[in-house]
Amino acid sequence: MILQRTVLNSSAIIHPPGFYIIGFETFPFISVYFIFLVFVYGVTVLFNILVIYVIASTRRLHTPKFLAVVNLAVIDLFLNTCTIPSMIKIFLIKNNFIPFNLCLLQMYVYYVFVSLESFALAILAYDRLIAICFPLRQNSINTVQSMCCIISITWFLVMGVIAFTTGIMTRLSFCRSVRVFSYFCDYAPVFRLACNDNTMQWFAASFLSVLLLFVPFTFIFLSYVSILVTVFRMKSVDSRVKALATCVEHLILVAIFYIPLTVIFTIGFFLGVVNPDQRVLSLSLASCIPPCINPIVYSLKTKDIKTRALKLFRKTKVNA
Repeated sequence: MILQRTVLNSSAIIHPPGFYIIGFETFPFISVYFIFLVFVYGVTVLFNILVIYVIASTRRLHTPKFLAVVNLAVIDLFLNTCTIPSMIKIFLIKNNFIPFNLCLLQMYVYYVFVSLESFALAILAYDRLIAICFPLRQNSINTVQSMCCIISITWFLVMGVIAFTTGIMTRLSFCRSVRVFSYFCDYAPVFRLACNDNTMQWFAASFLSVLLLFVPFTFIFLSYVSILVTVFRMKSVDSRVKALATCVEHLILVAIFYIPLTVIFTIGFFLGVVNPDQRVLSLSLASCIPPCINPIVYSLKTKDIKTRALKLFRKTKVNA
């Protein structure tokens, strides 16, 4: 293998032509799993595009809440697109090699959108917080302009932080193994292959986990504490049930996204005791399943979106 050398602070930095993704080499029933992934990706694309189209084409859905829903749908679409097609390619073509620069690009895109997914769930919690805790001021606090501003800030913040953490990977030398035990160019499995000091990358990954996963989760937790306090102050039982009913779908999405990722990253990254095969399978499922079920559990169960989607389906059927 011919290694590419660059010079950084008078010391040789060795970059290989690429890496080999070997996360599924020893995985049993791999063909069944990849058929399942094809189904997951198809559902992800179909339903998220449907949600985006329905909201974009219905003027009365141009509200802060549905702007946050569109944001989540776009993120879901890109999150699964950056990993599942490459996983299917490895299975179909039997080519698990990925060039060095493309590896960094995939790493960047994946962590941008998995982090944005975390913030998108926090934004939806913010929408519920304002609607339930400040109902009389909701229209003045949570406007379309303010929601656009919040979403834009999260995108710029995440892209900037991930650009830095991915960029410092170019400071590492890879003079030994180039076999990445994961289902994509994962940050920790890649920097652990380096033959020079990777302390900066370890701290960057730790900071990334806290900032982009636990900070939004903490906000969501505190939001629901405030919501519960407000709900139990309501005198009417019907009002309590109605308020809590609007939060059920969101709480399901939060649990599906955060619990697996938190367990895997915390135990695997800091303790290193997770079985590699179990880590790859669990992390791939934890990353691929939420974008697939988000539009089904949350978006398409919303009455306004469901009604408009059914009208669109009936119109298409009649025209056919």
